[in-house]
Amino acid sequence: MAATLITGANKGLGFETARRLRAAGHIVYIGSRDAERGRRAAEQLGVRAVQLDVTDDESVKAAAKAVEADGGLDVLVNNAGVAAEWRDTGVVIGAADVTADLMRRTFETNVFGTVRVLHAFLPLLRHSAAPVVVNVSSGLASLTRVATPGTPAYAYPGVAYPASKTAINMITVQYAKAFPTMRINSVEPGFTKTDLNGNTGVQTVEQGAEIIVRMAQVGPDGPTGGYFDAEGALPW
Repeated sequence: MAATLITGANKGLGFETARRLRAAGHIVYIGSRDAERGRRAAEQLGVRAVQLDVTDDESVKAAAKAVEADGGLDVLVNNAGVAAEWRDTGVVIGAADVTADLMRRTFETNVFGTVRVLHAFLPLLRHSAAPVVVNVSSGLASLTRVATPGTPAYAYPGVAYPASKTAINMITVQYAKAFPTMRINSVEPGFTKTDLNGNTGVQTVEQGAEIIVRMAQVGPDGPTGGYFDAEGALPW
């Protein structure tokens, strides 16, 4: 029975992924920055909660120790993320107005947070017989798509969020090469209705979680170092 940790999982895609993986037989840990929200979500799903703020070294270290004491880890889903360039009005902050502070806040969670969690949990994953890492990326991470006129990605004006997710794809490739016995992949869940985008997405969390759940269950002979959506491999 695989032990699985999902960061940022007290709501949205992380919550639905936790629900689906528990149904598939996984021992699931919901990682949540807010301990009380995480506890309530875990009780609702019948899974375990662990307080985990991906932007805080001590929080991540404590979470790793708690999961290790509980028996270890087989699957890590790096789902926690922010889209700081989205204004409350739904307008995206584009290149003319993006600031270094906005970039820093976005990268602190999406990029540095992912690396922080990977660093802390790698020792546990290396003890697993079939370790898996799923990094939740975005279609906006694809340089090919963003540079192709006529695509939805091309029309997106933001800088910080796409740049952070492109960095996630590079992290995925480099970690996959460094740890060939692990299955480490990036996934694009699609434009899903969540708080991240003010619920402006065009698909449900059930649809968005499909590729996350699928890649969380790949076996030792499955793909690694790839970038996938529900339809298959995506162009970098």
